[in-house]
Amino acid sequence: MSTYKTISEKIFSDHLGRDVEAGEIVIVDVDFMMGQDGTTPLAIKTFENVGAKKVANPEKVAFIIDHNAPSPSEKVSALHKLMRDFSNNYGTKFYDIGEGICHQLIPEKGHALPGQIVIGADSHTCTYGAINCFSTGVGSTDLAIAMASGKLWFKVPQSVKIVLEGSLSTGVYSKDVALYIVKNLTANGATYKAVEFEGPVIDNLSVEARFTISNMSVEMGAKVGLMKLDEKAENWVKERTDKPFKSYEPDEGAKYEKIYKFDVSDLEPQIAEPHAVDNVSPISEVEGVPIHQGLLGTCTNGRIEDLRIAASILKGKKIHNGVRLIVAPSSKDTLLKAMNEGIIQTLVQAGATVVAPGCGPCVGTHNGVPSDGENVISTANRNFKGRMGNNKAFIYLGSPATVAASCIEGKIADPRKYL
Repeated sequence: MSTYKTISEKIFSDHLGRDVEAGEIVIVDVDFMMGQDGTTPLAIKTFENVGAKKVANPEKVAFIIDHNAPSPSEKVSALHKLMRDFSNNYGTKFYDIGEGICHQLIPEKGHALPGQIVIGADSHTCTYGAINCFSTGVGSTDLAIAMASGKLWFKVPQSVKIVLEGSLSTGVYSKDVALYIVKNLTANGATYKAVEFEGPVIDNLSVEARFTISNMSVEMGAKVGLMKLDEKAENWVKERTDKPFKSYEPDEGAKYEKIYKFDVSDLEPQIAEPHAVDNVSPISEVEGVPIHQGLLGTCTNGRIEDLRIAASILKGKKIHNGVRLIVAPSSKDTLLKAMNEGIIQTLVQAGATVVAPGCGPCVGTHNGVPSDGENVISTANRNFKGRMGNNKAFIYLGSPATVAASCIEGKIADPRKYL
């Protein structure tokens, strides 16, 4: 048994009260769990089918309606009612339409804390690794069993370290860094691995910008995207909870399957081209591609910082004739802040359409399904065929700044000229 441990090995060892290392199969208490309306109905049915009579720890369970919010159909409304009724009967936490996207709400409401093990029936649960939380996506069946027992089995993952060196130039953001990393590791380059991000670039990012990088860890197959808890992140957490927590750092000499080092000082804005998130090019090679729709939002880039960046570019300008810009704030709190700062007014005056906080346009359930042959520039995390609801559309991914600049010009554009 190695005496030098990674962040993941330390978190699992402390939860179990004994030393564990990567590769071990363990059953561990889960600190918090959540489901959204695309996955929770199946979890509820599984919960009932296995004969469960109660939720083990209802205060550790949250249901969130975000994928279809508000409901676009009679069938979806029935699923929402199923979730509301279950939550009322068993006493779980519940966030209804308009509250926001699960991956914004869980850390924003203080449900995911440093050092915890958190699961969610959604693949981008890895987002909370930015605050030193071992958080990972699971299937609906796993969520059901965890609700009933309070526990779940895990294979303690091997770890990969990514060191980000240098400093970002103006107009280059954490989304560009995330796309660049995914390009280099590929879409399955870290499958079932715990990725640890560190280095001066991470240190200099805001906590919101760090969430963007952890969020996209799963786009290279990773189970979680962990970061150390520095003073900046600790203060962010303490502003949202008074609960105690413990953070973890890797030991010198901890065992990593691979260590990658990237100097991003000369990085330019990045674009993921259709139909793969690792099909990434510098913007200089993609500039000029005509676009029909822009999306600003999602669990990757719908936070207040992202809206501020886009508004700073769009202020006093108009989006291009024939372009639709859809804005979906990540939460009600984000929307209220954007309203108070005049950001929403700026975006709407520029020609944007603001929809309810939620996932709809990104996942393709409603609120912006593109037409056949249309090109979309989006701040989302996925661009495979059919992602936005039409497998005959083409989705390009970029930063909020790139989306704003492109919507002004009606074609993929370098945002640096506007900054």
